[in-house]
Amino acid sequence: MSKKLKVIWDFRGPASQKTAEHFVIHLEEYLKGNTLKSHGHGSEIRSDMIAIAFLIIGTEDLEQVKNELKPHRAEWVETPSA
Repeated sequence: MSKKLKVIWDFRGPASQKTAEHFVIHLEEYLKGNTLKSHGHGSEIRSDMIAIAFLIIGTEDLEQVKNELKPHRAEWVETPSA
């Protein structure tokens, strides 16, 4: 297992689910145009008023993502070693 970072964007309000899903489309476009290695991405519904979009990255990509995409927060996650 290898430690990775799950960078997270929070969305709140009645349209949070749709907003998070749409943001994932932009994340996919960003991944296609950059050399960043994604270990997963998607959206999750936390409640009917809160949803998140996330991208799982290695620590070597943190500065780039932090500066260019400005995530709201991050948390450590365990991923299978490649």
